[in-house]
Amino acid sequence: MTIHATPVETEASLPVLDLSRFRASPGERQAFVAELRTVLHDHGFFYLRGHGVDPKLIDDVTATAKRFFALPAEEKLKIEMVKSRHFRGYNRAGQERTRGEQDWREQLDINTEGTAVEIGPDTPAWKRLLGPNQWPEALPELKPLLLAYQAEVTRIGIDILKAIATALGQPENAFAEIYEPQPSQLLKIIRYPGRDVAGSDQGVGAHKDGGFVTVLLQDVTPGLRVRTEDGVWIDVPPIPGTFVVNTGELLELATNGFVRADVHDVVAPPAGVERFSVAFFLGSRYDAVIPVIELPDELKRAERGISVDPLNPIFREVGQNHLKSRLRSHPDVARAHHADLLPPEQPPA
Repeated sequence: MTIHATPVETEASLPVLDLSRFRASPGERQAFVAELRTVLHDHGFFYLRGHGVDPKLIDDVTATAKRFFALPAEEKLKIEMVKSRHFRGYNRAGQERTRGEQDWREQLDINTEGTAVEIGPDTPAWKRLLGPNQWPEALPELKPLLLAYQAEVTRIGIDILKAIATALGQPENAFAEIYEPQPSQLLKIIRYPGRDVAGSDQGVGAHKDGGFVTVLLQDVTPGLRVRTEDGVWIDVPPIPGTFVVNTGELLELATNGFVRADVHDVVAPPAGVERFSVAFFLGSRYDAVIPVIELPDELKRAERGISVDPLNPIFREVGQNHLKSRLRSHPDVARAHHADLLPPEQPPA
C-alpha cells in the first residue's frame, strides 16, 4: 500500500501536492481535491510530485538544454526568433521584455508544431502565430527530445486541469471544450546568466502567466519568487523530483477571480552562477473564448473579480490575448513581421 503525505510547508511556504492522489481511492481523491481548492484560492502556486514523468527524460532535457546554450553564438543565431513570424526560436539575453524592461535570460521558444496559414485581409490576426518551430542544425537530437517532453507536460497540464475542474465543483472535462482538439503548448528552455554578465537583477520581471497552468522544471539554482496578495515575496527554491505549477489568467477569468493568478518574477543568479529552467505554458485553443464558470454557491461567495492591469489588459478571446502578449514581449519580431498590427507610435524600424 502506498502512503501519500499530506501537503507540507517548505521553506518557500508553498505546499507540495501529489498528483497521483487524484487517481487514488475516493477518500484520498477527495482530500487531494480539497487541498488543491485551498491552494487555488490562496495563491495558485504549488510544488507537484507524483506526476509520472520518467526521471531520465527530465535529466536528458536538462542536459541537452545546457548543450544547446553552450553552442557557439553563430549556431544559435541561425534560428533567432526574429527570423520567425510565428514567434518561435532563439532569443539572446535582453531580447524579451516584461512590462517594457529587459529580461536577462537567453531562451529557445517552441510551440505546437504546425504549418503556416496563408494570411489575407479577413484572416484573424492570431492565426499568424500558427506555424513551424525552428530547430538547431548543430543539435538534431533536441527536436525529438523537446517534443517528447512537450507531450508529457501537456499530459500533466491536462490532468491538473481535470483536478482543478473537480475542485471547482465541475465535471472533470469542464475545460475540454476550450482546449480540445489542440491546446497552446508553449515550451521554453531558459538560461539565466549571472548578475555580472546581465548587469541587472531582473531575470524576468514581475508578471502573471496568461494561460491555464504553467509547469516549471527548475535545475538546482534558485531565483523564482511569488508575490502574495499581501505583497510579500516568497522564494520558491528547487525541490528535486518536483515541478512548480501555477495557475494563469485564463483560470482567473473563468472563475471571476476565485482562482488566483499570482504575480511572480525571477531574480538573476549571483555573479559567476548560471540558472537553467524549462517552462511549459498550457493554454486554450487560439479560437476559443473564455466563459465564466458558474461555481457552487460556497465558492461563488469567495469570488474576487478580475484583477485589472491598465498596462496589460486581459481579453476573453484567447488568440487576441496571446498575440498581444507576443507582440509586447518581442518588439523586434513585431516590427519585422507584424508592423501593420502596431500602433502609430511604434513604426517599423
